[in-house]
Amino acid sequence: MKPEMHPERARILKEGRHGVGPVILWMSRDQRVTDNWALLHAQTAAIRHKSPLVVVFCFAPEFLGATMRQYLFMAAGLREVEKDLRKKQIPFVLLSGDPEKVIPLFVRQYDPVMLITDFNPLRISRKWKESVLRGIGCPFVEVDAHNIVPCWKASLKQEYGAYTFRPRIQRLLPEFLQEFPTVIKHPFPWKRGIAINSWEEHLRTVSADKGFLPEWLPPGENAAAKTLKMFLGKRLPRYLKERNDPAKNMQSGLSPYLHFGQISTQRVALEVSRISADRAIRGAFLEELIVRRELSDNFCYYNSNYDNIEGFPLWARKTLNEHRKDRREYLYSEKQFENAETHDELWNAAQMEMVRTGKMHGYMRMYWAKKILEWTESPEEAMRTAVYLNDRYELDGRDPNGYTGIAWSIGGVHDRAWGSRPVFGKIRYMSYSGCKSKFDVRKYIEQIAKT
Repeated sequence: MKPEMHPERARILKEGRHGVGPVILWMSRDQRVTDNWALLHAQTAAIRHKSPLVVVFCFAPEFLGATMRQYLFMAAGLREVEKDLRKKQIPFVLLSGDPEKVIPLFVRQYDPVMLITDFNPLRISRKWKESVLRGIGCPFVEVDAHNIVPCWKASLKQEYGAYTFRPRIQRLLPEFLQEFPTVIKHPFPWKRGIAINSWEEHLRTVSADKGFLPEWLPPGENAAAKTLKMFLGKRLPRYLKERNDPAKNMQSGLSPYLHFGQISTQRVALEVSRISADRAIRGAFLEELIVRRELSDNFCYYNSNYDNIEGFPLWARKTLNEHRKDRREYLYSEKQFENAETHDELWNAAQMEMVRTGKMHGYMRMYWAKKILEWTESPEEAMRTAVYLNDRYELDGRDPNGYTGIAWSIGGVHDRAWGSRPVFGKIRYMSYSGCKSKFDVRKYIEQIAKT
């Protein structure tokens, strides 16, 4: 029997009048054809109403400090989406401009049965949806195609940490971790036909700074699937012992694909669960993939201050305030951080890894952010600097996982109070000597120098 989407994965944002046009899927966070609950839900609705199905994507001229590096990666993946949808007789329409204005105009022009979109907890996405909601008359439905357990189902409030969130996820996983059906060739074609999008023209509307697309990571669904296959076969067996060693490449490499929705977290979890790797290894990876990633969505969804110090827990704000006037041994400007001009060659290497390749090893991300707190005049400046650099250079920046990781490093989010020390107060501390005891610092620095 064909599997069906769990009904609680979708929620109605707006009731309205069913039009006589197509079902429209406003694709945003989850940019793929395979294993996409939002697309599957849209096709099911279109078939039920005997309507065409149209997928639309809007190129915003700017997005949270992203450069052309991220836009080019996204565009390359979306070209693959366009090609795959064409085979399914589903038009893919590319738009440019402010989504708050462009999406309602498109919707009103074609009088759709309904508008469906995917879920994103970030403020900007929620603001877009609120504006779109006010500007349309048809039903508007949101589908969480990103999390395995829908964010609104996993918890009704901001969770204190993984220890409170994990039991909730583990209880609900059997209900939601299901196999996907397949998008079929759509039986009700759109009378307008399937036009070819002018990608170069749309990219010219982007006002983002110039940037280059790193060669180490090809974009798109096919590349994501190959990366997953390689990780399962070569890296996962060594993941538990070597994942925190930046000098060794034992992490999955899937983060940019997950960020742009070019691969489903649920697909990754299903494939990891099926292999014969040691249970402890699988468990360690799935903890990061599911519990930690979905906890990040929980934090950003229920805490609108996820990218500033007002989002820190009370104990963290109190201890940081108590140490505001502590002497800093080093102070650097945002530009010095950006140019990797600190006294610390390990920190500089991590920054240059991010600038040159669009990624930074997960362990180094913690060290990198904590040192920004140590070498700036205030926690506010530390947050601004870390968020700016992360969003500008990381392929997977502008993401709940990134904002939560920075808030954990600088503001103790999802952590506990530690022994008090200058500048940090009771925020967890990391040091160069501590890194030296865990991995070959010199080897890592030399590797980055060669990139």
